[in-house]
This record gives sequence, structure tokens and C-alpha cells, in this order.
Amino acid sequence: MVREDLRNIAIIAHVDHGKTTLVDQMLKQGGTFRENQVVEDRVMDSGTLERERGITILAKNTSMRYNGVKINIVDTPGHADFSGEVERSLKMVSGVLILVDSAEGPMPQTRFVTQKALELGLRLIIVVNKIDRPDARIKEVIDEVLELLMDLNATDDQLESPFVFCSGRDGTASLDENTAGTDLTPLFDTILSHFPPLDLDETGALQILVSSIDYNEYVGRIGIGRIERGVARQSADVTACNYNRPEVRVRGKLVNLYEIEGLERVSCESARAGDIVCFSGLEKINIGDTVCASEAVEPVPFVKITDPTVEMIFSVNDSPFAGKEGKMVTTRHLRDRLYRELLRDVSLRVEDTDSADAFRVSGRGEMHLSILIETMRREGYEFQVSAPKVLYKEIDGVLHEPVERLIADVPGDMTGPVFQSMGQRKGELLHMTAMGSRMRLEFLVPARGLFGYKSEFLTDTKGEGVMSSVFFEYQPHKGEIQRRESGSLVAFETGEAVTYGLFNAQARGILFITAGTAVYEGMVVGVSPKEGDINVNVCKTKHLTNTRSSSSDDALRLIPPKKLSLEESLEFIGDDELLEVTPLNIRIRKQILDGELRAKERAKAKLQA
Repeated sequence: MVREDLRNIAIIAHVDHGKTTLVDQMLKQGGTFRENQVVEDRVMDSGTLERERGITILAKNTSMRYNGVKINIVDTPGHADFSGEVERSLKMVSGVLILVDSAEGPMPQTRFVTQKALELGLRLIIVVNKIDRPDARIKEVIDEVLELLMDLNATDDQLESPFVFCSGRDGTASLDENTAGTDLTPLFDTILSHFPPLDLDETGALQILVSSIDYNEYVGRIGIGRIERGVARQSADVTACNYNRPEVRVRGKLVNLYEIEGLERVSCESARAGDIVCFSGLEKINIGDTVCASEAVEPVPFVKITDPTVEMIFSVNDSPFAGKEGKMVTTRHLRDRLYRELLRDVSLRVEDTDSADAFRVSGRGEMHLSILIETMRREGYEFQVSAPKVLYKEIDGVLHEPVERLIADVPGDMTGPVFQSMGQRKGELLHMTAMGSRMRLEFLVPARGLFGYKSEFLTDTKGEGVMSSVFFEYQPHKGEIQRRESGSLVAFETGEAVTYGLFNAQARGILFITAGTAVYEGMVVGVSPKEGDINVNVCKTKHLTNTRSSSSDDALRLIPPKKLSLEESLEFIGDDELLEVTPLNIRIRKQILDGELRAKERAKAKLQA
């Protein structure tokens, strides 16, 4: 049966190209909100971290109505580390809006998500957004998009995809690049005309492909997915199965059934083929499962999610300050939380290790794992993580490593330091394009070469550079890359940092802490410009005499410390260091806290070398 009253679409793009802002305007003009209703910006970014960082982390479902047609919209993340959210979300839709910034043009993530859409045979509408930017170059961006589609072997129909020119911030759209629009009507009309109505079997046995998982304390797991066939009804007997795991069979009932109306989940008695629904009642449901009528168990194939490329070891905190700041501190707490994350994050992998207190966690990149770390920290968890490492593969007996496609947009007179850094990191230049007074550089660089590079890149470009990267492919190992040229300033003893001790230590490098900070032996308190670690006694106090008093410390001037964020700390830590994470603090420490034992290990490593 043809569903003239329904369209299912996704919005995909590179980070910061305006997806969520455009969705805001689509909902407002689609009548989702009352005219007098106060709606905050980026209403779809409901998570605390999403609003703080200005990025979308989790794909979200919403809907609007236009001319009697319900348009289900999936707002997807733009950052490459969360592309697993994009991959699974595309299974719910029949068409995508590809957003491209009118000045930046197609970026690495644009290429990645477009490739996934083309592989699934989805129809496209190209939305050139931010056409009101003073540096907009619309004609060039149109050519770049067409070149991208040809490079990705798009079909003739996909190459003839319509272009719509928008300003997401103003809520306007036009089919003519030279004519400003007044509202989003041209975009809505294009969606209805270009994306064909769904033609699905409404009379067959029920099939719901689960593409997302939510959780509620009262009803447990909530499956979200599109009805591929048949009609879903409340209280219906169903069986969950999986295409890749035929042995998985879980019987249950659709206890609660919801449709998505605007930003709300509305309870319904039944839903038809093509509808995107939420349901509860199957406690062991997972992403990729198919919910079928019990009399006809036929799983639907699910999209293959790209494998992780980076791993860290998450372990129970064993520092001298362990258990003082967190609520969840045990192995059981850590294990349960990590495995619970797998229920909604299809890109994540969690494995047990030889140690009962440590777990190997793999993801798409440093950002992907840092978001998990920050989320857990805010939930009251206390733990420690190792330095990130790339995941190698052996292909035909040859060691391969993940390589990323990096695009750097830098001022024209600052390309030299970027070339030098890329050379040190085994980067290979692909393209170099002049864009006015700026240059766009495109490299293929090993993923491990980008660890810790972001801060260096900002320094090299005096804060004016913009860079982004996405996984490209596995290539033969590129050789040794020196990750860090600097050493660490390591606390000599346990106690409280004082001004006198810090004053003497700051001559050795840049400090991370201030007076009054509690430290322990083996804790990293700063960075040394030289290779190798330096032990410093930041707790050392001045000996008092008849002519010296402690009040004279007030005359000592300390250089303001360098406060590291979570991402900066992950970039900084070396292979012999750990990052201690608590709800209140982030501390860098040595794996071996005792200074004498560390010296013995270094001597042993030199002999073995």
C-alpha cells in the first residue's frame, strides 16, 4: 500500500553546518509549536553535553506536518566520532537532506555520510545552507558537491538531485541561488515531490527493524524503529530476532506503543507499515533486532556498522585518593555502566581483560570516548583510563593501521608549520586549494599521528585554523611516530602544594596546579619542555629562621597554571601514564607511583632495548 501521507527523512552533514538549527525552523514553520510558545534554540540538542559543546551526539527523532503529510525527521550528529549514529539512523528513512555550508563546502564527514546514503540507495536533496554568509561561494560549492557525488559513484538519478538554498538561522529557502526566500515552503515542497511515498506491505506479518534504543526506569528498554511490514498493535504477541544471530529468539508483548508527534511520544493503539514507532515490553531488545509477529519470524538485514579505530583501558581507580570523590567506585559499578552503554551505542565495543578491574573500550575516536568519560564522570563514577591507542589489523600478513582524511583550513601565511607537523606525523598531502586569503589542505595521515595534534595545530595557526578528520581506510603501517617530545613534572611526595614549592618547580616547566591542591607521589603536576620526567617537590616549605617567615611567600610570584580540559588531558598522557577521573577532579598520574620503582623500570627497558 502506498503511503501518500508519510515521508521519512534524515538530515546529514558535517559538524557545524547547521542541521539542528534548520530542524528548529522546520518544526516552527510546520506548526509543531504554538505561535506564543517559547522555544529555546537547538531544541533537538536536549543533552547537557550537547548544549554545552554545541554539537549533536545522539541521533533524535521528531516529526512535523505539511499539507496533510507527516514528515518524520531524524536529526543526526555531524562529528565523525558519532557516525555510528548516522549509519543506523539511515535504516529508518527513504531519503536524506545533505546539508553543505555555503562557504566551507563538502568536508570529511560530508563525504562519509553521503557515501553511506548512496550505498543504501537513498534519494538525496542537496541543501546549501548559510547562504547569507558574507564569504559564501555558492557556485563553487555546487560544483564541489557534484564532484563528490561522481567520485562516490552516484547513480544518474542521484546526480540529478535537486538543490535548495537555505538560511537555517533565518528559516528561509529558495530554489534559485540568486533569489532570497521568505520561508521554508520551497524545501517542504521539494521533500514531498522528490521523495516518493512509501510503498510497503501493510497486510503482511509484522516486522519492525530496531534502529535505536532508549531506556526508562519505569518501563525498561524502549525500542525505536520503522515498521517494515504489517501493522503493530498494543499487547500483540511478538518475537525479537536478529539477522546476523539466527539463534537469538526472544518472545514478548508490545506493552506500550508510541508514535512521534513533534517532540512528544504519543501513545497509540496501532501503527502501520512505514511509521516510526517506539515500544516497550521486550527487555532484551537490541539495536539491529527485528520484532516480528510470533507466527512469522523473519529478520531484516541491518546495516554493517564501521569498526572502531581507537581503544582505551578503563579501570578501577587505585590512586591514593581513590574513593574520596565518587559514588560509583567498584568494579561492578564500572562494568555494569560500560556494558549498559552498549545498549544504545552501536559503534562502541567493551571487552573484559586479564585483570578483573580493567576493561578494554573501543570507539571511533578520542571525542567518542571522551564524551563517554565525561558522561560517566557527571553521573558520579570514579575510574581511570589509559592513553588512547589505535587498533591495528593484519591484512595478508602485513600490519595495517587506520588512516584518516584530514582537511585543514588555515591562513595562507601559516601553511609552513602545518606541513612540518604533518611531515613528522607521516601525513601525505592530497590537495592544496586557495580560498581567498586562506588555504585548504587535505592530507591522509595515520590516526595515531593525530593524537595530541589539535592543540599544536591551534598554536601553529595562532588560533585561526580549522581542522576536521574522518576515517579513510586501513593502510600498511607508516613507521614510528614520536607522540610527545616533552616530559612530565612529577610530584615527589604526598601532601598539599604550597607557593614556595611551586615557585621552585615552575622554573622546570609549565605547572597544571595551584597552591592548596592536594597531590600524591607519582601525580603529574606539569609539563617539562625537555624529554624525560623530572621529579619536583611542590609540597616543599621554606625553613623558618629569625630573619625568614612564611609570610614572605606572599612575595613569590607564580605563573598562572595551565588548566587542562578532559580532551587536552587525553591528548597529553603518555603510554606510562593514566588519567584519574572523578566527579570533582581530573588528574594525570604515572602508572607506577613510586619514583624508585619507575627508575628501575626505565633502566630495565633500556637494557632490553
